[in-house]
Amino acid sequence: MFLFNENLPPIRILGVDPGLRVTGYGVVDHRQGRLSLVEAGVIRTRSSQSIAERLRIIHEGLSDLIKETEPGVLALEKLYSDYRHPTTAILMGHARGVICLTAGETGIPLANLPSTRVKKAILSHGHAGKDQIGRAIQGMLDIKHPIRPADVTDALAVAVSYALTRKKEL
Repeated sequence: MFLFNENLPPIRILGVDPGLRVTGYGVVDHRQGRLSLVEAGVIRTRSSQSIAERLRIIHEGLSDLIKETEPGVLALEKLYSDYRHPTTAILMGHARGVICLTAGETGIPLANLPSTRVKKAILSHGHAGKDQIGRAIQGMLDIKHPIRPADVTDALAVAVSYALTRKKEL
């Protein structure tokens, strides 16, 4: 069993990978230096839906998840996009904004993590590939099969990296 930060108080962490079409989420408990998977999945929208409808679905899905799982913190990867794809950044910003609003509405502290910090916390270097991260998360959470889709892996990676790097205070 993977142990770390044994002296910290227990916490349930909701990691979110924002997306307008697929928003991945992963809920993990960090108790007595151990990580355990609580729940993971996706909130899906359809491209045929209006932007307002898609954002409402993300908001409602995340709100319901928060009510069901009662996390102590919502960990979210900071927005990064390539300058050659500004539309992608804007659309991602819409989804990310709704996620931040949902955290604020429910009173859950929000932790913004840069992608390099997420990768470095899990594999000790900031430029790991998705497959490497996926295998590491699988091992850390004792999951027997590959995690699909990648949005779930990314969300779990954010949650796990928060657990690995958190301090006593939120």
